[in-house]
Amino acid sequence: MSHKIFDQVVDRKVSNSIKWKLYGDDVLPMWVADMDFKSPEPIIQALRDRVEHGVFGYEAPSDEMRAVVVNWLAKKYQWAIHPNDLVFLPGLVSGLNLVARAYGHMGDNVTTLTPVYPPFLSAPVNQGLTAVGCQLKRVDDGEHVRYTIDFDAFEKTITPRTHIFYLCHPHNPAGIVLSREELLKLGEICLKHDVLIISDEIHCDLMLDGNQHVPMASVSEAIGQHCVTLMAPSKTFNVPGLGFSFAVVQNKRLRERLQHAEAGIVPHVNALGITAAHTAYTQCDGWLADLQAYLTENRDVMLDYLAENMPEIKATRPAGTYLGWLDCNNTNIKGNPYDFFLKEAKVALNSGPMFGAGGEGFVRFNFGTSRSTMLEGLERMKLALDKIK
Repeated sequence: MSHKIFDQVVDRKVSNSIKWKLYGDDVLPMWVADMDFKSPEPIIQALRDRVEHGVFGYEAPSDEMRAVVVNWLAKKYQWAIHPNDLVFLPGLVSGLNLVARAYGHMGDNVTTLTPVYPPFLSAPVNQGLTAVGCQLKRVDDGEHVRYTIDFDAFEKTITPRTHIFYLCHPHNPAGIVLSREELLKLGEICLKHDVLIISDEIHCDLMLDGNQHVPMASVSEAIGQHCVTLMAPSKTFNVPGLGFSFAVVQNKRLRERLQHAEAGIVPHVNALGITAAHTAYTQCDGWLADLQAYLTENRDVMLDYLAENMPEIKATRPAGTYLGWLDCNNTNIKGNPYDFFLKEAKVALNSGPMFGAGGEGFVRFNFGTSRSTMLEGLERMKLALDKIK
């Protein structure tokens, strides 16, 4: 594997990067799920060629683009869908809000597994629904923070008012990659209670240790007919600013409801995003394999550093994503560790309480960056902790 392209430090302060502009110039950002790597060269070249065309009118994904997505899902996940099952979206946060609008009714409950990516908690509320969390069960292995699903507790969160389940798969921030058996168990509970499954699988391509992602909707035909899957190339190939995502909706009635809900409100996908997605799914397999290997090594280096230099902080060993979930509850930090590390270490992380129940005393750490940048962030955190020991 070539580390060179991922070891390269790219100056993102010259752009309008939210990640690098939100805090002061002296703060190292390790927060938002946005990698610091250049996108694959084939994508960059395809965008150059598209820009040279010089006309940027309204565009829609072609039949060929639909076929490319269908082929990607078949190749990567052995998941056979029809081109018409696809509904294109400009982003998956808007997708989470859209599905609440499409399938929810005022006063409904939406259940999810916490701690979880904050829009899973805010999107239902934005549409007049109530978010209800079922806390993941913590079962540490002694060295790392680890979580499983308490299926009995999950089923107890479902009431006659519960009509939607938001699944984050792979899970952000816990880094869990669910097995086919676990997905089947969740799906059967939802089918039993007639709860629609919304499975956000945006990190599905970012598997570590050679793990294999299984789409929730692929587990059984019945579950597939009761599931809306949200996916995108944005996290995988670091093109989130290009605005291209999609939903897979195999149930015709559910698909029509989603399309009706987005009419006149949700914008079309970005013209350059279409170009990037087409290239990503047809020319970048080798780059992705190298990225997965680099992220796996970054995770291991991060965990080794914490064990050797900050053993009071326990972390997850994510099986997918590039996000570490760090438990700071056994440190001498007073108050929220997010505030402490921002002030004392000049490192911006994500604040645990934003992720709902189970997030207290945690921070989320983005290791989707060059090894040197990651180690600088960890070193800053260590020096800040040393001062209060």
